[in-house]
Amino acid sequence: MSKKSRKEAAPDEDVPNGDGATAATDDESDSVDGKGDNAELEARAIAQAMQSADASYVPSPSLLASDEAGPLLSQVDGPSLVDFNGKASVYQAKSVPVALRAKFDVPIHVTAGGSVVEYEISTAEYDIAFGVTAEREEGVTNVKESSRVDSHLETVAGKFLVGSVPCALVFSFDNEYSWFREKRVTYKIEVTPPRVENVIMGRRLRAKKALEVVTQDGEEMAERYEDATQKSADLEGEVEKLEKELEEKKKSLDVVSTEEKWLEKKQAVRAEQIKLLTNRIEKGWGDEKSES
Repeated sequence: MSKKSRKEAAPDEDVPNGDGATAATDDESDSVDGKGDNAELEARAIAQAMQSADASYVPSPSLLASDEAGPLLSQVDGPSLVDFNGKASVYQAKSVPVALRAKFDVPIHVTAGGSVVEYEISTAEYDIAFGVTAEREEGVTNVKESSRVDSHLETVAGKFLVGSVPCALVFSFDNEYSWFREKRVTYKIEVTPPRVENVIMGRRLRAKKALEVVTQDGEEMAERYEDATQKSADLEGEVEKLEKELEEKKKSLDVVSTEEKWLEKKQAVRAEQIKLLTNRIEKGWGDEKSES
């Protein structure tokens, strides 16, 4: 029977605050490999990828269905620049045991859209299956398909851009295929938030897209409201008409019920009269026998 453990990673530094940024898939975001690239070119690629993700932003269904305006604004605004320090958060552990027929997950919640995620993993002596997924309101997306890697021979490294947030990145170490050996995993995951200028640009792009969506939705709602108002007025008229008819029917019912009760009493009297008269005709009158 397989076992699975899931441990929330503890960062060396807290992830910058940014509740309510937009949700998007990580495989929709442009990945960045830039170990040997010029830093400025990489920064430009990240900015372009962020711009593309933010330009295609669509508010999530739950935000559009909310009865409050605040949640949408929080997602559009993204991280607060008051608390934003731009420092990377590092999550790491050494020689974490992954039991045979078991799985170990490291979930990391990313709240700043445009964050760059870099990871390095290695194992002692044996290989392991490794994958990364992004969990968000719309569903789960594979950032890196889970597959067995020779992490015992060389460090497995990767780098990708989180296009939009909030999302939970889940780094999975899968040893379920092994019947005999425990594996020991060492990992380091670094989440670098976007530059301030990218945050500012992103919130403006998201605001424009959100305005388009809510404006169109508002126009559709206005049409639906007009239709609903007309239907409501029509139904109120029909109800009023039916209520008047009901009152007339009630009056008629009262008349008929009164007649019904009167006839019921009269029928009882007639039945008694018929019985007594029949008895007299058949058996005669009692006073007649006394006079004969």
